[in-house]
Amino acid sequence: MKKTTISINLFLIIVLFFNVNINAQEADWSLEKCIDYALKNNIQIKQQELNTKYSGNLLKQSRADILPSINASLSENFNFGRSVDMLTYQYTNENTKQSNFSINTSVNLFNGFQTINTIKQNQLNLQSSLADLEKIKNDVSLNIASAFLQILFSEELLEVANNQLVTTKLQLTRIQQLVEAGTLAQGSLLDVQSQIASEELQIVNSQNQLDIAYLNLVQMLDIDSVGNFKINKPAIQNFGNETLPFSVEQIFAESVNKMPQIQSAEFKLLSSQKGLSIAKGRISPSLSLSGSYYTGYSDKMTNLGTTEKMAFNDQIKNNARKAIGFDLTIPIFNKLQTHTAISNSKIDILNSDYTLQTAKNQLHKEIQQAYADAMAAMKKYFATEKTVTSMEESFRYTQQKFDVGMLNSVDYNLAKNNLAKTKSDLLQAKYEYIFKTKILDFYRGTPIKL
Repeated sequence: MKKTTISINLFLIIVLFFNVNINAQEADWSLEKCIDYALKNNIQIKQQELNTKYSGNLLKQSRADILPSINASLSENFNFGRSVDMLTYQYTNENTKQSNFSINTSVNLFNGFQTINTIKQNQLNLQSSLADLEKIKNDVSLNIASAFLQILFSEELLEVANNQLVTTKLQLTRIQQLVEAGTLAQGSLLDVQSQIASEELQIVNSQNQLDIAYLNLVQMLDIDSVGNFKINKPAIQNFGNETLPFSVEQIFAESVNKMPQIQSAEFKLLSSQKGLSIAKGRISPSLSLSGSYYTGYSDKMTNLGTTEKMAFNDQIKNNARKAIGFDLTIPIFNKLQTHTAISNSKIDILNSDYTLQTAKNQLHKEIQQAYADAMAAMKKYFATEKTVTSMEESFRYTQQKFDVGMLNSVDYNLAKNNLAKTKSDLLQAKYEYIFKTKILDFYRGTPIKL
């Protein structure tokens, strides 16, 4: 019995140890860890990685098309009745057995550089696919950062609501004393109790908002359950001057050479140009080299001048035939297929060029919008910060008036609610400013970090 108890206790200790470790690990989610996890597990990223592998296989195949093709064949034939022995070229009425062996090879010597241009086109397509993969990774990183900051905002909002409730409960104690002393009417006490109920509801709402923010991030990460998932709250430095260090055009000049969506569009334009070269190559004659080796065995072949069957090895040697040849194909008329292919390739080039210009225009618009959003968030933050400072000073004066009975509870709660709302506005402006400036840094090629 004692041994059983010790074993159970040991088991519980082990389980507790692993639970503590798991909880500690689950609570250790920084922004960088969230982004890294998403980049490794996101389904869209995995699908694009498969597309990239597919493009890589096409490139390997186009390179292999330069090599000669080699094929071997073996056949065993049984003939019954009158037939021609293909090795002796004689008619026979006997049953015969023949074995045939051959090896054939061919290589393309020239086809208007279509093979070479196909290799180059597939190289560009692979680079475009890799750029598309980076674009998806960037989108996932931005979405994760936005969800992460929403959690930080919701946590601070919940903290403000809790602090608000603590202050109101202290107020309740003070009012009870004033009511008992006859300084304030009973209605003031009821007003504060109503305020407490309202603030408790606000805490519930803030907690729900935080839970939803966590759920959103967990779903983005494709984690099975929220469980004990917790993020690390980074130390966010105070903001500097009320200016942005770079202009829209400066950011665009840096980003246009770095953003993968631009690189992908550029590679696709170059690929379409190679497509035109391939189409034009169909006009040129094509030249190929082929070679073959053939031999066989017949059970009816005899040595010259005798009825003795020729040995297998001798037949293989004597029946050997070798051939080499050149095949020149000159296109004359192919129902306008080549002409149509060239015309369509030129259209593809124009379309790819428009796609590239659209991507650049879209990037410029996104940077303009992000810059305007960052400027607005910055102005809102600093303006709200000044407002909070002023309202805190004003509320201290209101608190002093209320403590000595010079202000009723309604006016006091109104001042306190206004201060709380302004603090919430400051938090919102703060995280908007952080996210918008991070987007600008992202366009300049800086990884997203807090």
